[in-house]
Amino acid sequence: MSGPSCWTILTRKKVLPLDGDGAAENGKLGRILNTYDLTALGVGATLGVGVYVLAGHVSKDQAGPSVVLSFLIAAAASFLAGLCYAEFGARVPKSGSAYIYSYVCIGEFMAFVIGWNLMLEYIIGSASVSRGLSLYIDTLANDTMKIRFREIAPMEWDFMSSYFDFFGFSVAILLGVALAFGLKKSTIVNNCFTVLNIGIVLFVIIAGAINADVSNWNVNPANVSTIYNVGEGGFFPFGFEGTLKGAATCFFGFVGFDCIATTGEEVKNPRKAIPRAILLSLCTIFLAYFGVSTVLTLMWPYYKQDVNAPLPFVFNEIGWTFAKWTVAIGGIIGLVASLFGAMFPQPRIIYAMAQDRLVFKAFGEVNDRFQTPVFGTLCAALLTGAMAGLFDLKALVNMLSIGTLMAYTVVAISILILRFSEEPQTSSIPSTSKQIYESSNLLKSGSRMTGSAFIRQLFNISCVRIPSYVSTSVVGVLVTLYCLVALALSLTIYYAKQPLYDMEPWALTLAGTLLGLLLLILLLMSIQPRETAEAPFKVPFVPLLPAISIFVNIYLMLMLDVYTWIRFGIWMAIGLTIYAFYGFRNSYHEVYSRMTGWTKLKYVR
Repeated sequence: MSGPSCWTILTRKKVLPLDGDGAAENGKLGRILNTYDLTALGVGATLGVGVYVLAGHVSKDQAGPSVVLSFLIAAAASFLAGLCYAEFGARVPKSGSAYIYSYVCIGEFMAFVIGWNLMLEYIIGSASVSRGLSLYIDTLANDTMKIRFREIAPMEWDFMSSYFDFFGFSVAILLGVALAFGLKKSTIVNNCFTVLNIGIVLFVIIAGAINADVSNWNVNPANVSTIYNVGEGGFFPFGFEGTLKGAATCFFGFVGFDCIATTGEEVKNPRKAIPRAILLSLCTIFLAYFGVSTVLTLMWPYYKQDVNAPLPFVFNEIGWTFAKWTVAIGGIIGLVASLFGAMFPQPRIIYAMAQDRLVFKAFGEVNDRFQTPVFGTLCAALLTGAMAGLFDLKALVNMLSIGTLMAYTVVAISILILRFSEEPQTSSIPSTSKQIYESSNLLKSGSRMTGSAFIRQLFNISCVRIPSYVSTSVVGVLVTLYCLVALALSLTIYYAKQPLYDMEPWALTLAGTLLGLLLLILLLMSIQPRETAEAPFKVPFVPLLPAISIFVNIYLMLMLDVYTWIRFGIWMAIGLTIYAFYGFRNSYHEVYSRMTGWTKLKYVR
């Protein structure tokens, strides 16, 4: 029998045998985390730089007092992604997050692309928090470390930092060692830091409410010096467009909750704990951002905010010195907790990909004593520390968003494919069974689809209620068309913003036509038969909510600068080289050695 084609391998989908509790049958990681641990992990990973820096920056430069609405809009977009992650976390409780999701629903090549992007997200995110923590502490110490490090290790390259940050490098290494050799102990420490962080946020909200002045939300530009950028004054000083720009910035303040979904093999009851923790953490994070941004702009005029350390600055200006230092200490606690949450998923993504032989096998070897992938964890920490030491904070932050948005988009696409899929993507298989085939999204043996059959199913003329191969193929085509039309509409809004604002006929006609096509595609998708299997948690209003999430993510990706896309291209070139010369061949060998056919999923006793 001849081997499978290249396309078959690239589109091969993974089927996960699960036990009765929803656990991955062959999982090797220790199951020690509960719902509280996961919620604290998600909050800690997210409630760091955003709450102590983001509100001041967005209110001063983009949105003014309407920063509270910016956080609301960003929270809504993040919540849509959170719903998709929650459903997959319940269905596929296995280490790897969006990597496993895309492997189950789309195929091997896309899974590698997403996994490689997630590695970029977590490494860059961890490095930026580590560097931010160093700068935050150094600011409180009057730049002592900065001056000393410039004397010891100056660097003259424009695209790198002016000095090697030994503190940022050391923090990442130490935290990586803690994760590698003491997961439960470091989880307890993270829980304590997260509780303290929330306590500091509550202190800020209460103290800010005491010093609130409603007149700061109704500033008259005529009464303000021209040295300040006041805009039009009022609640929307930069217009509603400024609020939307602020929302795009605030969205990245919610990056981090998805680290919860990477812990599936380390959770005691993953099918219940993961969805609950994701939704609880998102609600907690939004309330914190909303409360802090509200009191911040009520205590002090938006145009006078400090963009680097707004909370200590405002409390110092109103004469609450003790509150200034309380918040300063809270910032350190929040950044440490955020760094832990950002570094936690790194070895889990590497472990999942190494188990499938898409990256080097050594990264996925679990230590028998510590029940963690020690080598993969230490390598990720070393890379994180090196980037934190070599690059400045601005360069690191500019790379953070693209991997996250692409991962969110693929997860939403996967939800659509899964709901209308012909057969379930996971199954409960007795431990005595042996899986010998992996599924492929190619034509099944004996299945043929004609043009007339496709058209009939497109409008579901026969009122089919059970998914078939034809209906699944129709949904696949509709999802692809939706993404392409969503991209076209996003480009239209982005580049024809002023003509749309001026109500020019050509712009309105183009945007209206594309919007109508999107609605037609969603209508055709909604009449297709969908799965009837029960799941612990399901995204409501499918296909509408995942479709909105896809559109929002595509639009935000278009707002990234060209240099971010160039750096992203370099990172992807490295990853595709590894896949071509190692992952492709080793993954093929690993599966093909136990297969005698490629078109069906079978089990033998």
